[in-house]
Amino acid sequence: MAAPSGRAIRIGCGAGFSNDRIEPARDLAERGELDFLFFECLAERTLAHSHLARRRNPSAGYIPMLRKRLEATLPGCRAARTQIITNAGAANPAGAAECAADVARQLGMTGLRIAVVEGDDVLDLLEPATPLLEGGRLGDHTGEPICANAYLGANVIADALDAEADIVIAGRVADPSLVLGPLIHAHGWSQSDWERLGAGTLVGHLLECSTQVTGGYFADPGVKEVSNLAFVGFPIAEVSPTGAATITKLNGTGGCVTRSTVIEQLFYEMHDPSAYLTPDVSADFTRVAITDRGNDRVDVSNAAGRRAPDNYKVTIGFDGGFFAESEIGYAGHGAANRARYAAEILCERMAVLHGIRDMRIDLIGVASQHATARPDDCNADGRDVRMRAALRTSDKDLAEALLMEMETLWIAGPAGGGGVRGRVLPSIVTRSALVPRERVKPRFTMMVS
Repeated sequence: MAAPSGRAIRIGCGAGFSNDRIEPARDLAERGELDFLFFECLAERTLAHSHLARRRNPSAGYIPMLRKRLEATLPGCRAARTQIITNAGAANPAGAAECAADVARQLGMTGLRIAVVEGDDVLDLLEPATPLLEGGRLGDHTGEPICANAYLGANVIADALDAEADIVIAGRVADPSLVLGPLIHAHGWSQSDWERLGAGTLVGHLLECSTQVTGGYFADPGVKEVSNLAFVGFPIAEVSPTGAATITKLNGTGGCVTRSTVIEQLFYEMHDPSAYLTPDVSADFTRVAITDRGNDRVDVSNAAGRRAPDNYKVTIGFDGGFFAESEIGYAGHGAANRARYAAEILCERMAVLHGIRDMRIDLIGVASQHATARPDDCNADGRDVRMRAALRTSDKDLAEALLMEMETLWIAGPAGGGGVRGRVLPSIVTRSALVPRERVKPRFTMMVS
């Protein structure tokens, strides 16, 4: 554990998903005067597809953009003595660490200490009788389980930083834990100080989606104005030893940090604000105080917490067969009616010739986001409509039949169809389970560039 300095710790978010922008992270590294920079890169399906990638190539399985991120940010981070934390290891943290070491050597940075966090892969701990949170048991699922990863917590990250890691690379870690781990390390918090762990989890939750707290996914022209969103800045938190924090961003960057952006992000994916469950703490955000200081500075405080859950949540990825989708466009007068007719033709042919009666049909440009575009109940019209069909199947021939049937509508369907496109992809289905905490063994090893 680091000797607490008593000062506020500056931590910045350099990525909120695997393909997030790189230049704002470089800006943070060069101008942010940060103690820590973290990259949050994993969605559930991102991790499952990373496991598929590693099956095809044992040296793959980590987030491909990791190399570019480190090439852009390592020089600034090393100059400012900023430590990096990321879950970009995905299905292959050791491979990601090798990538990081290679980048460091190419940049002339030898002797960099890179911690590899493992222990989240718990597929061997699951049994056919393991209950799934969505209902049923693991053995009832038709697809083969490809992967099962527990959401590790902050403690192993803090331990790696205590061991003087310059970079910490993990696989599946709870998003707020990427922030809480550095705070435990820097402020010397006890790993059972539930109040401070709740406060640090609040900060992690506010930062984890990068620009969602600085104006991204917030802007609504005429309702919620955000300036210069094209070059929106990534967020920074200044966190005191008590856990109280200020959310801000770099001067000269686009976007905004206001009480409203902070409140919206606070409620993001929030099922129960009195019991926000993470591997580290059951956080209570019901008494959080949010104060706008102006100039893109918002104070947050009064988060609380209780004892951490007894179980780790686990995301299980199952082989979902193949996902096929295809589209054709119609324009001008009567476009929606022609698109509906095309959907009727497609559905009839797929049912009669291929035995497929369960497909997703969308009329994009009429009504699609809420799956309300079934040809029999959608009466809206449009002048620029895409008819989209999608299905999931274990039979690749059936998946390819959808693309073939859609393409034939170009000349054998309603007038004016065009712009056909389609694809068949491997499909992943994710489910959740719980594993007793004592059965999961988070750990890290250290390598040197």
